[in-house]
Amino acid sequence: MLKSNTVTLVACPTCQKKSPWSQENPDRPFCSARCKLIDLGAWASESYSIPQQTSEEDEIFSEDLVVDKNKSFL
Repeated sequence: MLKSNTVTLVACPTCQKKSPWSQENPDRPFCSARCKLIDLGAWASESYSIPQQTSEEDEIFSEDLVVDKNKSFL
């Protein structure tokens, strides 16, 4: 099998700058450690979130849950 020497360029999710997708770029898919930290900060501050759909079934069964404050889950 022939190996290609072409480098795939991907857009940084933070700043959209094109950066190489290769072993030489330890921050991939980001262009730099700075962009990686900006993205991490956005997740930590809950600027990003994964949408959750609640269903009627979830609401019905959540009423059945009884929490005993004297028991530990650890």
